[in-house]
Amino acid sequence: MKTIAILFSLFLCQIAFAQTETTGNIVVSVENLSSEEGKVYFALFNEDNFLKKAPIQGEVSEIKEGVAQITFSEVPSGTYAVTAYHDKNGNQQMDFESNGIPKENYGVSNNQMNLYGPPLWEDAKFEFDGSDKALQLQF
Repeated sequence: MKTIAILFSLFLCQIAFAQTETTGNIVVSVENLSSEEGKVYFALFNEDNFLKKAPIQGEVSEIKEGVAQITFSEVPSGTYAVTAYHDKNGNQQMDFESNGIPKENYGVSNNQMNLYGPPLWEDAKFEFDGSDKALQLQF
């Protein structure tokens, strides 16, 4: 009987641990912004929605002393990418020239910019193990 009780207890513990998903915070900052006009918009993506659909999480930051910073909270472990842009004119969207070149500064995780088009998932992705993480983007 003791053996059954011990095995049952171990089984319940295993189920409880299996259902626990590791989550943490991702703090993202951009420094040396050229202007304190407008706000900086940040987006957290996974591979399925990268630049195609709404982000998993989105945050907006005021600019103080040339720095914008946000926290994506309770993010499950996984593979992600972060994008951000400086919305100087306050229209809540990234503006482009007629030839498709962005008018406003932007950046992506890993600070890898694609010179001939939008950022690529392979360049921007990073692994998140659920432990708190800090990223610094460069525009």
